Formats: sequence, structure tokens, C-alpha cells
Amino acid sequence: MTGFDTYLEKGGHALQLRWQRMELLASNIANAATPGFKARDIDFAAALDQRMAGNAAPAPLVYRQPLMASLDGNTVELAVEQAAFADNAVRYRASLSFLESRAQTLVRALKGE
Repeated sequence: MTGFDTYLEKGGHALQLRWQRMELLASNIANAATPGFKARDIDFAAALDQRMAGNAAPAPLVYRQPLMASLDGNTVELAVEQAAFADNAVRYRASLSFLESRAQTLVRALKGE
């Protein structure tokens, strides 16, 4: 596999993991008022390393430790989840734009432009 192939593979895995993380964070936000709900996230770096090593198992989940404990056992802190969601969305879009740019460059090169 060439360096370019590896780069594209890593970019594809990163996009998949960012999307999975977006779904988890959205679930956390949606369950902010659910008693006993435990906020979850993905260890992104570990999951990407796992995927690049050829392991297609689901991304390892981690549970957030709240800064302030809730009386009902819910560990979602809305501001934390919203910030993580926004950060992840920006990173997803940046990764997608970068991969689109690389693909367009490759297409132009193949066309001889």
C-alpha cells in the first residue's frame, strides 16, 4: 500500500469515527434529562489506531466523569456535550474538505490538467 493509499484509508476511518462520535454526543445531549443516563464518548485516537491496525471492532467507548455529580445519576453535562459536539462537527467538516481536495487533485492529475 502506498503512502497515498494509507492516507486515504486513514481519512476514511477518521470520517467514520467522527460520524459515530457525532451520534454518541447527540445521544448524550438528547438524554440530558434522563435519570441514570451515563454520558459516553469514543476514545478517538485509540479507535483510529485500532482501525488502522485492521481491527474493525466497534470503537471503544468511554464514560464521562462529571465535574458535578447529579442527584439522579445522570452524568451528562450539557455545556460539555455541546462543546464536544461542535468541536467534532468542525473536525468532521475539515477532514471531509481535505479529503475532497485531495480527491479533486488526483482527478485533475489523472486527466492531465
